[in-house]
Amino acid sequence: MTPTPQTGPLETSDTDAGLPRSRPPERYRYVQSWRLDSFSELTRLRAGLAPILRPDDGVGAGLAQTPEKVVLVASELATNALEHGLPPTIVTLSTDDDSWLLDVADHDRGSVPVYAGERVPGAGGLGLHLARTLALDVGWYVTETHKHIWVTFPSN
Repeated sequence: MTPTPQTGPLETSDTDAGLPRSRPPERYRYVQSWRLDSFSELTRLRAGLAPILRPDDGVGAGLAQTPEKVVLVASELATNALEHGLPPTIVTLSTDDDSWLLDVADHDRGSVPVYAGERVPGAGGLGLHLARTLALDVGWYVTETHKHIWVTFPSN
């Protein structure tokens, strides 16, 4: 039997309050990414996502529509990464024609994503809760250089 190498807490934790530690499916194709160094760049992220997610007329029915969900969750997760991680934050959008994959990465490999659960409005800490509520699937993983939170959404 080969001994298992000793690893840090990120390498041994499978979940954080139900947030699975896993990589996203490999079937997705890259669409675009955004590098964010500050909160002021969140507007550029939202403006860049909107025409990709809704290339037609831009008319929607609020948060019931996938594009608005993706933009909201991207904003929340990027805010979390900028506030609690190490910049820059890298937001990547990919697709498999049936769904969208949103990946938000920061350079703080040493911290574990904390799922705050339900909170009263205005208390903050809702990024992962919104992701779990609005997305099809949510997970997180660590590479040699980044910590990633990923979510998937239906494409329509």
